[in-house]
Amino acid sequence: MECCDHDHDDDDFMECAKVGQKIRNFTLEAFDPSEGGFTVVDSEKVQKKKKWLVLVFYPADFTFVCPTELADLAAKHAQLKKLGAEVVSVSTDTKYAHMAWQTSELLLKDVKFLMGADPNGNVSRFFDVWDAESGLDLRGTFIINPEGVLVSSEVNFYNVGRNADELVRKLEANAYLIKNPNEVCPAKWTPGAKTLTPNDAMVGKVYEALHDK
Repeated sequence: MECCDHDHDDDDFMECAKVGQKIRNFTLEAFDPSEGGFTVVDSEKVQKKKKWLVLVFYPADFTFVCPTELADLAAKHAQLKKLGAEVVSVSTDTKYAHMAWQTSELLLKDVKFLMGADPNGNVSRFFDVWDAESGLDLRGTFIINPEGVLVSSEVNFYNVGRNADELVRKLEANAYLIKNPNEVCPAKWTPGAKTLTPNDAMVGKVYEALHDK
């Protein structure tokens, strides 16, 4: 299955997820470290619970940068849950590999979020992070709002790890904006900071709007 930006007669082709559009529903088998067993991630069920869905794709279990990223994500998991998010890490490994890795790698001892398994690469292809040459996922981070709309997409190459602080900041901003749709969040916005409400008078006067007390 490949991902393309246009309609195709072949059923093996599908359109990738796009920012600002509603995603198609999907399911993933997963290892649940908090329970020590297996479960299923169902995006439709997450949406029905009015939760945000945060997907964190990474290349592979038993690698080197990946456990540092998941440990960093684990340190921010409580904040993300408090914001109403279901957090799921995803790779093309099996749920059994996730279990073995999480229980053997000390960096992952605090990981409590679900670890999604996408061995056939279907979900990875849909989010356009699957690398056909390696069969692995790139480092993709996606935020899907409670209506099922993809509101944030970030993809990095294999050799650079991410920062979960920025993920928290982006979720905080999107959670604020879903309740205040007429406003926008400027660069480096954090809760309590000034937002902007775009209007004709603000054109060319953003500095004044930001510094108007």
